[in-house]
Amino acid sequence: MHPLPLHAGCAQRACIKAIPLPLLQPASPPDTRATRPATPESWIFKTAMTFMRPALLALLSLALTLASPLSLAKPAPELILQLATGDNDAKVAALYAIAGSADPEALPILEALRDDTLKSLGGKQAIIFDGETASDAISGEKLAKVPDELEDVVSNNRVTNALDGAFAALALSSADQSERLEAVKKLQDSANPAILPLLDKALATESDPQIAKLLRLTQAAAQLQHPDKAIRLAAIQTLGGSGEPNAKVLLGALLEKEGSSYREADEALRVAAQQAINSINSHLKLGEAAGGLFTGLSLGSILLLAALGLAITYGLMGVINMAHGELIMIGAYAAYAVQNLIRAHAPGLFEFYPLIAIPVSFCASALVGVAMERLVIRHLYGRPLETLLATWGISLMLIQAVRSLFGAQNVMVENPAWLSGGVQVMSNLILPYNRLAIIAFAVLVVIGMGLILSRTRLGLFVRAVTQNRQMASCVGVATPRVDTLAFGLGSGIAGLAGCALAQVGNVGPDLGQGYIIDSFMVVVLGGVGQLAGTVYAALGLGVLNKLLEGFAGAVLAKIAVLVFIIIFIQKRPQGLFAVKGRFVDN
Repeated sequence: MHPLPLHAGCAQRACIKAIPLPLLQPASPPDTRATRPATPESWIFKTAMTFMRPALLALLSLALTLASPLSLAKPAPELILQLATGDNDAKVAALYAIAGSADPEALPILEALRDDTLKSLGGKQAIIFDGETASDAISGEKLAKVPDELEDVVSNNRVTNALDGAFAALALSSADQSERLEAVKKLQDSANPAILPLLDKALATESDPQIAKLLRLTQAAAQLQHPDKAIRLAAIQTLGGSGEPNAKVLLGALLEKEGSSYREADEALRVAAQQAINSINSHLKLGEAAGGLFTGLSLGSILLLAALGLAITYGLMGVINMAHGELIMIGAYAAYAVQNLIRAHAPGLFEFYPLIAIPVSFCASALVGVAMERLVIRHLYGRPLETLLATWGISLMLIQAVRSLFGAQNVMVENPAWLSGGVQVMSNLILPYNRLAIIAFAVLVVIGMGLILSRTRLGLFVRAVTQNRQMASCVGVATPRVDTLAFGLGSGIAGLAGCALAQVGNVGPDLGQGYIIDSFMVVVLGGVGQLAGTVYAALGLGVLNKLLEGFAGAVLAKIAVLVFIIIFIQKRPQGLFAVKGRFVDN
């Protein structure tokens, strides 16, 4: 016989005792010592009972189990009444208690409070009214008639914040990492000792380091209100070592005065809080300095990309190309066109469109540059003033052409997913992926330029023509062809700069106007015709400009940089690096 399941509780045992004892005894073999002859009916009955008794007992156990009351994990009735009929302090306390339990059965009640469907009836009963029917919030029973005396539950900002914290507490057990991260961030605003058991449980099972760090900070914020001094002191030290601005606000609250007394009465805790705030301030200052340095490097890499092409056309060829900014603008619009074409005809390749746009931007600007050199600039070599005026006129023509094709308004170039967002290095320092990509791209372009100028036949001819055009022509170098190729190379690099700039801002017809003056300053400061000087000058001006902006503002920083360049050029006209060659020496 199968044993009887006993999970129905004491009520089951009482019912089992009431079953006749012979029915519960195990079946015994037939007694061969019959004192009276067995009738066929009794033999059939005994046989049937032998085989059916286990099934009957199992059915009886199942019926008793179903009949026993289930223990439903609903919020306590007094908490529901507090939410519906209590004052704001009672509501906040009830929400903290629900958040601490993280009971999923509380979700309907929380949603009813959020959706204003939780009502109060006479200040004694909690009712959920969905607009048509009403039901008791505790028992769930529907009311035969919707009462006329239903009152709205009034909440203030404290109740709203506590309600958000309760929803976040329920989301801590989610399998989705993003949901847990968002839940922890919301819990930071409503940290309370009531949720400490929940935070301990979440910390024990959390595998994501970022979420675990936020959980520890939230735990420390909740422990600031703990009655145990040692726990509060440990929480202060944890918050002080985090370097988070939010932790500074929490610690600063301990030093506030309420009348003539401090909010935190214990002097040792106040001293620890002040030391923790000082540590956070030092951490934040370090983050600001690192952020300024990174921003300067980012600006320097953009200036480097913009000035590299000019270093060839002006530094190596002596052409004052005022249309250089418009060549940058053409590269940016080429990236915009590639984005639209891929989105329309090959959306699956959208994540890779910047890689496709790089050669397209280079070729588009290079072709425009070759056309400029062949049609206009070739006839103006050795006449710098006429070259300046002619290229300025060409720049106006290019701006108007772009306005006619794409419109006068700025257009937006979207970043793919791998260029969106950033990596958080410190609490107040996030390095955007698109800026990091531009720095890496500038490094690759500089390396490529260096290899072209030092390891290729074209680079050899460009350097020869730069140092002594007449001598290079005498030994058989086709200087007109070298001029065309060099100008096309410089223009193509300007297009690469435009492709990079499209990833960090809007693209418009006036995009290049903001970089032409800075590009000339970089080339002149670094030394005319010197690639290394261009690199040092671009990075130096970018970092110097951003550091000065932190003290004097953007306008004064730009003026200070210009004054510095003027003084430097007066003292050292050849720039950081001077060109060496027979033509220059003579």
